[in-house]
Amino acid sequence: MPGPLSHVRVLDLSRIMAGPWSGQILADLGADVIKVERLGEGDDTRKWGPPFLKDRDGNETGEAGYYLSVNRGKRSVELDLKSEEGRGAVRALAAQSDILLENFKTGTLERMGLGYEALHAVNPRLIYCSVTGFGLSGPRAQDAAYDFMIQGMGGLMSVTGGADDTPGGGPQKVGVPVIDIMTGMYATIGVLAALSNRAVTGQGEHIDLAMLDVSVAMLANQAMNYLVSGQQPARRGNSHPNIQPQNVYPVADGHIVLAVGNDGQFRKLAGVIGLPGLADDSRFATNAARVENLPALEQVLIAALSQRGISEWVDALAAAGVPSGPINTIDRVFAEPQVIHRKMLREIPHPLAGSVRQVVNPLNFRNAPLAYDKAPPLLGQHTHEVLAALGLGE
Repeated sequence: MPGPLSHVRVLDLSRIMAGPWSGQILADLGADVIKVERLGEGDDTRKWGPPFLKDRDGNETGEAGYYLSVNRGKRSVELDLKSEEGRGAVRALAAQSDILLENFKTGTLERMGLGYEALHAVNPRLIYCSVTGFGLSGPRAQDAAYDFMIQGMGGLMSVTGGADDTPGGGPQKVGVPVIDIMTGMYATIGVLAALSNRAVTGQGEHIDLAMLDVSVAMLANQAMNYLVSGQQPARRGNSHPNIQPQNVYPVADGHIVLAVGNDGQFRKLAGVIGLPGLADDSRFATNAARVENLPALEQVLIAALSQRGISEWVDALAAAGVPSGPINTIDRVFAEPQVIHRKMLREIPHPLAGSVRQVVNPLNFRNAPLAYDKAPPLLGQHTHEVLAALGLGE
């Protein structure tokens, strides 16, 4: 059965991560996503390696793992946007598309005659999503941006990492490009909302989405902690600012994550570690008390948890209904029985490698299941078929 967006065509003019992440989500959902790439160069991330995918003979293909992570399910078309022919092909594609994704520097596509107003004239129903570092207006609208710098500017790094006075303390970025990924998620939400609205109004839309805005929005509870209290949130390493006990704890053979979310779970935890009276101690009986008296609570927990190993604790805590888990390396993630059961890792046919492994979309639809049969495309793999369908020659 076709995916839920099998009736939708997406023109993806974006590159790197944020825009392509949105394009990949839409492709997973069944949309026909046409990725326009620079003639002879392609998306920057094609070269962001090693590692590079190997072909059937074990030779590197030049397809970087980074590129392969964000372009599944698309068709690749090479165009020279500096030429009138290339720009004409984009206009022809836009005329037949529902959604356009782009992350050029502010004003670049307008100068090419491919901005929102120009393409709206070609296709008034087009939903045009502009993804930039700082937005289409404001004092930094013309500036380029990358995920790392926005994690810093947007405040995320100020609450990520250990305190300055602890070993290895200081600001840290998240280990994946989380601002890019969340910007791609917001882009997807935005274009689907506009698509729904278009079904009612018949009108297209222009969405102005900035990575810095996304980073600020993502501050979530940390932002409200500041706005409510006036106190600057501090870096706490793995310790939660509002809910305790939630941290990484040393055990006999490594570490576990403990994520107690309420007083009932804390009472269960106290029973599992053999200290049931802990839940009746006035210092720890409520979450607010545990937050206030965290140093004392940590001492008790560290001493108790050091007596047994990872598997023993995880099994015992799970049986009692206390959220906990190991800190898996990436290889262990894919060996995790629940991840295997959920089929999050799939093999997709690839023209050079035979197949390529992909971490797939977590959405599962009962009535419109998602299909994974198109690997991230080679550069220009679909140029002829796409342009020929538009009636365009060489």
